Amino acid sequence: MPIFLIAIILGLLEGVTEFLPISSTGHLLVAERLTNFKDVQDIFTVVIQLGAIAAVIWFYRLDLISKVRGLFARDPQALNFWKLLIIATIPAGLIGLALDKSLASLGTPTVIAWALIIGGVILWVVDHRPVVTGNDTLKPHIEKLTTKQALIVGFGQAVAVIPGVSRSGATIVSGLSLGIDRPTATAFSFYLGIPILVLASALKLVKHPDAISQISGGASTVVIGLVCAFITALLSIGWLLRYVSRHNFRPFAYYRIALGILILLFVK
Repeated sequence: MPIFLIAIILGLLEGVTEFLPISSTGHLLVAERLTNFKDVQDIFTVVIQLGAIAAVIWFYRLDLISKVRGLFARDPQALNFWKLLIIATIPAGLIGLALDKSLASLGTPTVIAWALIIGGVILWVVDHRPVVTGNDTLKPHIEKLTTKQALIVGFGQAVAVIPGVSRSGATIVSGLSLGIDRPTATAFSFYLGIPILVLASALKLVKHPDAISQISGGASTVVIGLVCAFITALLSIGWLLRYVSRHNFRPFAYYRIALGILILLFVK
């Protein structure tokens, strides 16, 4: 398969799955096996992840600018937002750094498959509330979260260092289990992705400064993957926020379980 086509496929997969609660790692593992592209689980995945990060920053750009201004203006809501974001980021940051070397050994098809299945079951169990529709359901209310809720969601994100768990899945499940409404849990998960994914990508790139030049196809492959990841992530973020205002997460739970079973059966 041509390298540019592989880059397109992987970029599309990364963009679609990074912010949905279905594990980008599991999908990229399957793609690695199907395309025989050995860079997938290494630095290429990290690089195209930057496209997904850029998408969420762009999607929330006006709100982020407002909150940065509010920070300097000492606005209480803006200060509370940044406080919650920092608190929720600390657990995953510390655990990720502490277990960085150990985590590589967990990226096996079996671990990823079981993480998908177990996470799917938990998502199905937790998301039991009826869907309430109305004019206000699209509006997340992150400013109403408590420090305790942010910390628990942060520990949920820390669990996602295990490949296959899904960072967005873990944070959304944690939020739902605390009684947080779906739009708020989803939006907070997206915001949380910015610092933790930037830190994870930066750490990998610092440890492997020459890695991009070693990727098959060079810089052009990276650019293709980045652009595809950015576009599809932008679309998936907007779609999921609209979806959760009117539906529950159970279809994602079924999908996770099915994908996990398929990986157990067919991916070695």
